[in-house]
Amino acid sequence: MDTRVKVGGLDLKNPIILASGTAGYGVELAPFLDLNRVGAVVVKGLYPYEREGNPPPRVWETPCGLLNTIGLQGVGMEKFAREYLPRLEKYDTRIIVNACGEEDEEYLRVVDYLQGFDAVAGFELNLSCPNVREGGRCPAMWPQWSYEIVKGARGLTHKPLWAKLTPNTSALVEVASACREAGADAVSLVNTYLGMAVDFRTRRSRLSTLFAGLSGPAIKPLALRAVYTVASSVDVDVVGIGGIASGEDVLEFLLVGARAVQIGSINLREPSAAERILEEAVSLLQQEGYNNFNEIIGRFEGV
Repeated sequence: MDTRVKVGGLDLKNPIILASGTAGYGVELAPFLDLNRVGAVVVKGLYPYEREGNPPPRVWETPCGLLNTIGLQGVGMEKFAREYLPRLEKYDTRIIVNACGEEDEEYLRVVDYLQGFDAVAGFELNLSCPNVREGGRCPAMWPQWSYEIVKGARGLTHKPLWAKLTPNTSALVEVASACREAGADAVSLVNTYLGMAVDFRTRRSRLSTLFAGLSGPAIKPLALRAVYTVASSVDVDVVGIGGIASGEDVLEFLLVGARAVQIGSINLREPSAAERILEEAVSLLQQEGYNNFNEIIGRFEGV
């Protein structure tokens, strides 16, 4: 079966992508997963500098989901290029850099520094990063702010450029449209939903921060709605994210308009999940008489 797809300016061998923050820098999963089998790896978010992240406790399991407040801990762009990229380029898969910034110009520094490395196939701007100057608010909450960062990054590279959006906004369609207008080749959605975990005994948060990001199967219905809404409203490729744990989940996201998907939280409890999920999706398509993934993309017929 032909499993190839094209999304956001990239030709992928299949639509299964490892999501940023859930697979380290890719090489951490190599003992459990053949990285040559996945369409792409989005590496853990990179700032221009090393970052410690938030203090523990940083994760809390919920029914059908996971709250995390890792705080975008990372090795920084220079250490990544020096120690991780040479190991990643040995694999036959696309390497996508997730670029972060506490301030807007930091996104551009990451793109500018890494765009010259041949092993980097493209960039995903994590517009959900909290901005220090703006009191912790993230750019993806506002169309104009998102536009400015994407436009700045677009001027630095000709490589595929994706924008990772937050669902924690009432202007998701407008933000996606602004990113497309600024030059984004695709939008990745959704990032985590804001949630809380509290302990009535101590009367405090169970985590080191007040709010945390909820991921996992619990958010899948919400993520499906977000993907459908953007894909049917904006002329931009969509990469679906949110609670994907099976081949059928993949096909549902493709059906409502995603051209590829990222798997996230499932990697934490099943590091080899990508291969299983791909095999399940291929088997289901074959059972229904399809010859490739493209035949189902965007074919949702509604009620």
